[in-house]
Amino acid sequence: MAQVPQTFFDALAVRAWCGLALDALGRSREEIDAINVYPVADGDTGTNLYLTVESAAAAVEAVFAGHEAGGDRGPTLADAVRAMAHGALIGARGNSGTILAQLLRGMAQVLAGDAGDAGDADPAHADGTGLRLALRQAADSARLAVAHPVEGTVLTVASAAAVALGGAEGDCGTVARAAYKGARAALAETPARLAVLRSAGVLDAVGKGLVAVLGALVETFTGQAPRDLPAAGAPWSGAGDAAAAGPAGPAPGTGAECADAGAVPGPGGPAFEVIYLLEADDAAVTRLRERLDGLGDSLVVVGGDGLWNVHVHVDDAGAAVEAGVEAGRPYRIRITHFGAGDAHTTGAGRAAGERVQRAVVAVVPGEGLAGLYTEAGATTVVARPGEPPASGELVQAVRRAHAREVVLLPNDAELRHTAAAAAEQARAEGIRVALIPTRSAVQGIAALAVHEPERRFDEDVVSMTSAAGATRYAEVTVAERQSWTMAGICQAGDVLGLVDGDVAVIGQDVTATAEAVLDRMLAAGGELVTLVLGDDAPESVADRLRARVREGYLAVDTVVHHGGRQGALLLIGVE
Repeated sequence: MAQVPQTFFDALAVRAWCGLALDALGRSREEIDAINVYPVADGDTGTNLYLTVESAAAAVEAVFAGHEAGGDRGPTLADAVRAMAHGALIGARGNSGTILAQLLRGMAQVLAGDAGDAGDADPAHADGTGLRLALRQAADSARLAVAHPVEGTVLTVASAAAVALGGAEGDCGTVARAAYKGARAALAETPARLAVLRSAGVLDAVGKGLVAVLGALVETFTGQAPRDLPAAGAPWSGAGDAAAAGPAGPAPGTGAECADAGAVPGPGGPAFEVIYLLEADDAAVTRLRERLDGLGDSLVVVGGDGLWNVHVHVDDAGAAVEAGVEAGRPYRIRITHFGAGDAHTTGAGRAAGERVQRAVVAVVPGEGLAGLYTEAGATTVVARPGEPPASGELVQAVRRAHAREVVLLPNDAELRHTAAAAAEQARAEGIRVALIPTRSAVQGIAALAVHEPERRFDEDVVSMTSAAGATRYAEVTVAERQSWTMAGICQAGDVLGLVDGDVAVIGQDVTATAEAVLDRMLAAGGELVTLVLGDDAPESVADRLRARVREGYLAVDTVVHHGGRQGALLLIGVE
């Protein structure tokens, strides 16, 4: 369906832009991942940008859903842009996502009337002048968020977009086109400004992502997507005048470049990427910046109003987290080891050297299941609640498996695109990868149970896929907010029973809801029930469910595992 152009920047335009930006990044994500060499060649920049915008889009949709449920006229522009910025902030992934979140926050400050230069901002919509001010604020705020700005990066691209608006008079479409063209020209010159890009013969990956997002902004207001986005992998020829990007920032050698992130980290570079959300006041964050700046590099701190997203590359990950504890309350902490994959990733204990023939790599929702999978010979990536792994983390896990052939189990329907991107990257490295689209950890358990590395690869994949597909899955969890479901309206605090991804039961008691879900699943038959208990599940629920199966369903066995902190109270599988 063709995009309906938006005349002004209002709440509907914000919603449309988020959707179009997500589509644009979805199309170019793997290409951006492939050219990611700066500041760390971890192969997940495109995915991190995608996940950041996905979080922003989800926050905007939640605002619209809330207003629709209330029966009012819908959110204001301020409501929508604040939701967009907040969603990006809490969902920001990696260096790239963190900077993009600050770009969106800078825009929101103007469009919501929170910035000092907002003028007589209309609460309902913004015109071309308002959009121009917002894009300028975005570039300025992103540059201020980076401890040591480096030219030839996304900061240069954003600044070029802002500078290009100097002579742009007109409606939002005119302003968006000018920003896009300025950013695109600066992107083409990024290798002239940054040696690591020039050596690799690629454009800046994050800058390319920003150009894609600005292209979506053009489409929002014109109904047509730009068709002249530079190819990500096209080697830079050196053609053109580096001065063409002059206003965007100084040329190489003028002192604006900083060694802290000017090259791909080698053996002497920082070992860990540390990211966390932080609740703290401005004064504490100022002290935190100074502390982290002394610990490592690639420091980016974005946010405000008491909530911040902190990103830094360090050798001492513990010290970076401790600094956050001293500043306030850090949470959603993610630590990634650049050399050995995710610090939360566990392998099957294989020594480096000769590759094994075949391995299984699986995403699991808690430490308890990670132990179970590892005992079965799998390499696991632990997905903390609300923290899905990026494709770069999955690629690192595939590398750690050190096998010629790998079976990848995402164990989550939401990870199918991320897992597919990781599989493609691993294949490009010469590893034979088969992706089995498991939607739950219990399906992964079923697949792993029939895994036989001695038989032919195709036969093993077919057998594992068949076992996973024959396993119905369910989970029992607690509703976080009021919403419409397949089983009716649920309220915050209700116990939900989901069968194959859809809400089937709404209850008040965990055990009673679990029993109702289990009865629904076994009504269609089954031979084996698998229960995976989360840390917050009642201690008696496993005994009650085992007794129910024993008394009501002859010849059905029950197996119980402890999943640890896995998000859901209970996972159920029926084979």
